[in-house]
Amino acid sequence: MCRGFAPRRWKQSSASLFHRRVTRGGASVECREWATSGVLGRGDSTCCLTGATLDIHSETSLFQQALAVSQNKARRMSNESLSSEGPPMIEARSLDFFYGPKQALFEVSLAIPARKVTALIGPSGCGKSTFLRSINRMNDLIPGRRLRGHILVDGINIYDPRVDVVELRKRVGMVFQKSNPFPRSIYENVAYGPRLAGVSTRQVLDQTVESSLRRSALWDEVKDRLKESALALSGGQQQRLCIARALATNPEILLMDEPASALDPASTSHIEDLIFELKANYTIVIVTHNMQQAARVSDLTAFFFQGRLIEMGETASLFTRPREKQTEDYITGRFG
Repeated sequence: MCRGFAPRRWKQSSASLFHRRVTRGGASVECREWATSGVLGRGDSTCCLTGATLDIHSETSLFQQALAVSQNKARRMSNESLSSEGPPMIEARSLDFFYGPKQALFEVSLAIPARKVTALIGPSGCGKSTFLRSINRMNDLIPGRRLRGHILVDGINIYDPRVDVVELRKRVGMVFQKSNPFPRSIYENVAYGPRLAGVSTRQVLDQTVESSLRRSALWDEVKDRLKESALALSGGQQQRLCIARALATNPEILLMDEPASALDPASTSHIEDLIFELKANYTIVIVTHNMQQAARVSDLTAFFFQGRLIEMGETASLFTRPREKQTEDYITGRFG
């Protein structure tokens, strides 16, 4: 076991969400007031900010007004700069990544702070999922892959040959775009990781399963169905089960690759609410194509384009005052 990769146990805490209804231009939209980037409506397709329903270039658009609410909230909540919060939990330094002869990432350098939600955005094929999978070395499974540069997790270079990859993946959990529960019972899905790590005491497994399902906001829905097949759950429940399975090994970091892209609005709402609650204890990195989702759930946003990191900053600032023209063009829908 490489020194520094023993999983840490964070004290569980709860968080509450505050909502209010605002009316703009005859439309009623529910706005989050809790998070730095709390932005838009929930569970109602009429509240989505798409070109079909809103003019995002209009000065009176809901998009700009909601982001203004987010920006004002960020100012009130951010009394200290990110640089004063200590060393980053994840740091990339001059990262290049290749699939055979094709280069997918170019000189990516960024720092992700602990217990924040960081969104990676950009058009398809821009390298954001490649970067995400590099954080727990999932790309190691791809033949011909090659990497230059460094990724540090809590100050340790995870590509050092002495690093135990199994221990790394206990510490850095991952939730994929498509929910992938095992064809086993709900209980066995969550207990799989601890069993693999050598836990065999029934009482410990019971406690782990209940704790993980509670943290994923699924316990009340399945506590009487633990012996039933996980495949009988709805799509949204299956995705929360996969989150519970990732939490069962007590990771410090949770990677999410478009976790709500295949879900209905109600299930998406559950996942986003869960992300808000989990960030009190976990560092979360999420890949999303949904600009409104990035604005709603993240504290920081990084914009990738053609394998390069174009811009990274606080979500409210990046969405309202992007420094780069490419960033502005992407978030306003001019391309991508």
